[in-house]
Amino acid sequence: MWSIGELAGHAGVTVKTVRFYSDRGLLPEAGRSAGGHRRYGPEALDRLRLIRSLRALDLPVPDVGRVLDSEDALEGVVAGQLRELGTQLAALRWREAALQLVRDCPAGERADRLRLIGALSAPPSTAALARFWRRWLPPRLPARVLSAVVDQAVPEPPADPTPAQVLAFARLHALVSGPCTGASGVSDWQPAAHRTGGGYRPAVLYEGLGEAYALASPDLRAQRQPYDGEALDCFVAAYARSRGTRDTPAFRRELSGQLAADPRIDLYWQLAAELYGPSRPTPGAAHDWLCAALDAGIARSAV
Repeated sequence: MWSIGELAGHAGVTVKTVRFYSDRGLLPEAGRSAGGHRRYGPEALDRLRLIRSLRALDLPVPDVGRVLDSEDALEGVVAGQLRELGTQLAALRWREAALQLVRDCPAGERADRLRLIGALSAPPSTAALARFWRRWLPPRLPARVLSAVVDQAVPEPPADPTPAQVLAFARLHALVSGPCTGASGVSDWQPAAHRTGGGYRPAVLYEGLGEAYALASPDLRAQRQPYDGEALDCFVAAYARSRGTRDTPAFRRELSGQLAADPRIDLYWQLAAELYGPSRPTPGAAHDWLCAALDAGIARSAV
């Protein structure tokens, strides 16, 4: 039986450390001396060494207690710590890139960049981007369709961002956080293609658009010029089916006029492209490619 001082000496720690773990129930006493002093058996040394090893991994005291009570808890505790550490590292990498961005920019731009970066957490949240799309998308979309579209449209902050990507995300956040007004100066979230008459089925439209964008993606990655093919037919058919009509030359001309450029969305996709990277075409890039294919086909038929 060892005294608290003897146990501390064998373990190479202070008496204060042994007392701390004892008081928190991590290091049970084997008994007390006649004078009421704590006594520990030899097994306490192994337990104390295990506690020190777990604390060296920066595990909180409550998690150390869980592991001591059950070895099966170790895997879950370690997994939780790895997740937390990953979040901390992502925040540090984001802060590093943000500091590099401020350091390397011209002096006249620093105030604006500090304002943009200051509006974000580190790493930043995508909640504002998701809210933007939920307002911009047509109402009455089924939850599964809405979720699929938002997942594709909202880029995740890069795990190891460059300064340029920090700036792109900050500008994207500022874009979606500001008021959305049209030419009349009033709130104008819905594009013309969404403001249709009765019988409009937005779920049919967005399910079809997802398929059309997927068909166009290989052409975008290969940097092919827009052309009339399967992707375009799928694209036009999605709009036609959603309105209960057929794909005809007249419908294509009407659709081309409705799909005019939207400066808000065009800027959104331009900034998002910097976050997605060149290997993953954005839905916006696919949409623009298909609109260009539509316009080119209309122009050829008019000759």
